[in-house]
Amino acid sequence: MTSSNAQQMPEWPTTDHVPAEELARRQGVQPVASVDDLARPGLFESDEELDEFLTDLYASRRAGAA
Repeated sequence: MTSSNAQQMPEWPTTDHVPAEELARRQGVQPVASVDDLARPGLFESDEELDEFLTDLYASRRAGAA
């Protein structure tokens, strides 16, 4: 079933489209050389804050699987 008032999607890529490689070049993004590059010491202020985050993360993942 289609709606008569649905907007037509523009052709892709549009003239505004910038490829990911070009965005990365413009922003100076470098490839991840090591998983250690992703580490962010002190991201959570406490073990309790980390536990709350993980509890919420696991709950959201289980909700999506149901």
